[in-house]
Amino acid sequence: MIPLAVLLLAACASDTVKVKVTDDVINHDYIGNGAEWDPYDEAISWGCDLSQEDWDVLTARVDVMGMGYVRCMINSRYLYWDAAGNAYDRDRNIEKLCRILQYCQDNEITVIYGEFNPPSPSMKDSERWVEMSVDYLNHLVNDLDFDCIKHFVIFNEPDGDWATTDGDLDLWISMARLFDAQMASYPGLKEKVSLAAPDVVVHWVHPRTGLAAADWISRTAEEIDDIVGIYDIHAYPGQAEVRDGSYAEKLRKLRSLVPEGKKMILGEAGFKYENPEDSLLLKENLRRADEHPYAGGLDSNMMVYDCFYGLDMSLLAMDVMNSGLSGMAVWMLDDAAHSVGDTGIPQNIKVWGFWNILGKEVFGSETEEEVRPWFHAWTLMCRYFPAGCDILSIECGPAEELRMCAAVKDGRYTFAAVNWSDRERRLEVELPAEIRQGRSYVYEEDNLAYGPDGLPAIHEDQLEGNRVSLISPARSLIVLTDME
Repeated sequence: MIPLAVLLLAACASDTVKVKVTDDVINHDYIGNGAEWDPYDEAISWGCDLSQEDWDVLTARVDVMGMGYVRCMINSRYLYWDAAGNAYDRDRNIEKLCRILQYCQDNEITVIYGEFNPPSPSMKDSERWVEMSVDYLNHLVNDLDFDCIKHFVIFNEPDGDWATTDGDLDLWISMARLFDAQMASYPGLKEKVSLAAPDVVVHWVHPRTGLAAADWISRTAEEIDDIVGIYDIHAYPGQAEVRDGSYAEKLRKLRSLVPEGKKMILGEAGFKYENPEDSLLLKENLRRADEHPYAGGLDSNMMVYDCFYGLDMSLLAMDVMNSGLSGMAVWMLDDAAHSVGDTGIPQNIKVWGFWNILGKEVFGSETEEEVRPWFHAWTLMCRYFPAGCDILSIECGPAEELRMCAAVKDGRYTFAAVNWSDRERRLEVELPAEIRQGRSYVYEEDNLAYGPDGLPAIHEDQLEGNRVSLISPARSLIVLTDME
């Protein structure tokens, strides 16, 4: 065994940061990190459903990720709603949804399930939709035994002018009450599943109503908190506001609006470059999307091909954990899930994922099926900040362009740091207790190796003790852990 105190990992760190991970829990019983994994609703309309080989590749990859939380949303018109026959058919095209839910069930992954919108805009206040939707939920949970589903979303981003609700908060609250009452009519359903709400977007202010995410959260807490099981919001920040720390303050303010005893998560998370300080990134994103044969313009993030996107996602996750939120699902696991507007047009899809599992079959590009760099970083943030861990406070000296997070579960620890500066940093880390058979991992552009088990390759292993000197390379994520 190598004592941590005598590890000399490099000889030329440009500066040193002393870090003390305390035993003070700042965020208890974390739900976990994961991804949005939707059931490939449009694949059939593209003329190519997923093969068994595709499913084998998918499950092998998500085995590596070790997700604690999955958001799974359906488009009912591709599933239980047969528009041609104006009919409800709960077994229609259900197979892919069941495969995803079965995986989550088998691997004890918390699922927040829901519907993007009603089958048609005319049903936005329809009791018929409520009856069909809840019957379908009950079919999944009680008939098919997918009790991995813990929470239910009734409208995706109802605050938006793109949503069926068009930002009508009163309508949404009335529908939430209808859904809850309908759920109560099925024996045992409400004991297993509660509403996730309000599912609104952090940066958005509706141009007609003037309402922002804080308004939706406050009204939800004041009027229907008794039927809400978990509060969820969506976050699509810019790079600069995450790196300068201002976005973390936004998250803390929104978290403070949640009633005591309730948790809040990021139901969806990704990066958009709409702020002036990110204008160069936006320009590059649009250039790449224009040149891509099937990317959907503004509704794609072409930086998923770049190593830095993994750093930024890790930074956002650290803000989530350190700000008291309880989970984060990145948008999106797989490009093969959605076209823009869910129109079924394969030449206009949302490029946001770790890969495109139908790259060869539908899009004529086998390389699109390959794992992209940020999968490496997000795997570390999922596996080593697992469901049920407690987030710990950290004390440190000046740490410009450096962010950290730490967790404990069952007496085992994880410490992670993102260094987005152009210089190497030495981290002198003190832990609350000795780690056992610890390992370190490094994610950086020229260090994306995987081991024979498919996991990110170990940088250093057999680490023991409660003090370690680590070198954090420029533009890197480093993770120290003795968790399994």
